[in-house]
Amino acid sequence: MGILLSDLRYFYFTIYNLQAARDNGTFTAVLKKYTKPVLLIIDEWLLLKLTEAEARNLFELIHKRRKRSSTIFCSQFREREWYQQICSGESTLADAIMDRISYDSYKINIECIDPSKDLSMREVYGLDPALAK
Repeated sequence: MGILLSDLRYFYFTIYNLQAARDNGTFTAVLKKYTKPVLLIIDEWLLLKLTEAEARNLFELIHKRRKRSSTIFCSQFREREWYQQICSGESTLADAIMDRISYDSYKINIECIDPSKDLSMREVYGLDPALAK
C-alpha cells in the first residue's frame, strides 16, 4: 500500500503559530489542525532554544499526537543535545517532551563519512559562505 503525492496535504508550521494562536484565543483549533495529520515533519527541530511558553505549547502538540500519529524530527543536533535546547534543560517540560519523543521512537542518525565531500546547502546553491556569519 502506498501514498499518492496528490493525497498529501502539508502545512507550514512554526512554533510561533502556536503562541500566536494561544494569544488570540484560537489555540484549540490550531492545535487540532497540527494534531490531525498522520505524519508531521518538524524540520530545523530545536535550531533555536525554546522558551518556557514555546516548550509548553510544543508539549501539548507532541502529547496529543503521541501514539496516534507519526512525527519526524529533523535536527542538526544529536538527540543528546536536544535537552539543552528546551528551556536550557532547566524545566520539567524538557523532561516531559523528551520522554514523549524518545519512548517508542526510531532514531536514524546521518553521519558524515568524508567531511571533505560534505557540502552545505550554501555551497550546493553557490551562496557566499561569508553571508552566514
